[in-house]
Amino acid sequence: MLESESTQPAAEAGGQGKFALVSIRLPVALTFAALVGGLIAGIVGAASGAPALVTEIAGLVGGLWLRALQMTIIPLVAALLVLGLVQMILAARVGTAARRMLAVMIAVQLAGGAFTALFMPALLKAFPVPAGASAFLADSPQDVGEVPGVLDFMASLVSPNVIAAAAETAMLPLTLFFVMFAVAITRLPEDQGERLLGFFHALGNVMLMIIGWVLAIAPVGVFALAYGVGVQSGGGAFAALGHYVLTVTAMGTFILVLAYVIAIALGRTGPRFANAVLPAQAVALSTQSSLASLPAMLDSASRLGLRPSTSEFVLPLAVVIFRATSAAMNLAVVYYIAALAGIEISPAIAVAGILIAGIISLSAVSLPGSISFVVSIGPIALAMGVPVEPLALLVAVEMLPDLMRTLGNVTMNVAVTSAVDRAADGAHEPT
Repeated sequence: MLESESTQPAAEAGGQGKFALVSIRLPVALTFAALVGGLIAGIVGAASGAPALVTEIAGLVGGLWLRALQMTIIPLVAALLVLGLVQMILAARVGTAARRMLAVMIAVQLAGGAFTALFMPALLKAFPVPAGASAFLADSPQDVGEVPGVLDFMASLVSPNVIAAAAETAMLPLTLFFVMFAVAITRLPEDQGERLLGFFHALGNVMLMIIGWVLAIAPVGVFALAYGVGVQSGGGAFAALGHYVLTVTAMGTFILVLAYVIAIALGRTGPRFANAVLPAQAVALSTQSSLASLPAMLDSASRLGLRPSTSEFVLPLAVVIFRATSAAMNLAVVYYIAALAGIEISPAIAVAGILIAGIISLSAVSLPGSISFVVSIGPIALAMGVPVEPLALLVAVEMLPDLMRTLGNVTMNVAVTSAVDRAADGAHEPT
């Protein structure tokens, strides 16, 4: 089971408890098997001289599935981004503890994004992408990746026509527009805000139903796409996937280490944090779900001597509106695809990527990891001029990096709780 949450705890905290998003799942084992089977079939087909028609049919099937997946990105991100931002703003109004929590969360996302932007290119330079991996870009447009100049980049931040921006998948102006839209909703009279939020909840549910139907046939689409990759790259595709998993996971390790630093430096837990958080980490690795780990996280907070009033407020809210590893690991995926495509990321684009990754992470809360993978990383890639087509295959191996995602998220949630408790007025010394 991939990382999967419920929207209910945060919704109740923000006063919108009557709304809930539909639950959908990707057939993970079948999709992973389809990826491996498709690559093997492509390698065997190329070696045995299979007719070119087979490759063409596989390309057609895979391309149709890929486009069906892509068509949901913009409306789903729009709905979930507005809902996530509104939840965060409403949570900030609850009290000082919520504001402290959000401040630490934002700092963590920015730090994770900055770390990836600095170290992922260096890591890929030291350990280059294996030969043959470029086959993952077989269906990508050839004109993607043109990096705009600084002035052109600044001008692209605002679009005079948001509909045209959506049609062109211009994620930078769209993200800025929906950030302002969400802030404006919180300033409306309550009845008007309720109606707009109801619309976006309904839009999100509709898009999730559609993407659920598309992901239900993911094994077919992934097999077809993988067949074409196997034909072109041979055994190099397996090496590329292993290289991808290790490098992306390395960026998530930074967040895991950062959690210990926050707990010890800001939470003043000392070395006890490592032992106290172990049960929650064990549940996180076995379930790959932050929500399933919530009882264990509450137990870890108790072991640290944190006040129940803090942990019982911060942890459920953090589970729903905070994915600590999102910015670091999602941006790492984009940098990996950029390396596949030979795209150089300029400093201006890198800064935009860090900010977009942090903001977009709010649109992926309460979704299974396979769906949040596409919803979160697609917009970042589009904003940075990087092809999104490889995501359709990489989602099949997300079950492996997702182990680090869940482990980092759970550990950071407990660390942030300790920091908030320590900063609270009248906090007692941990025992």
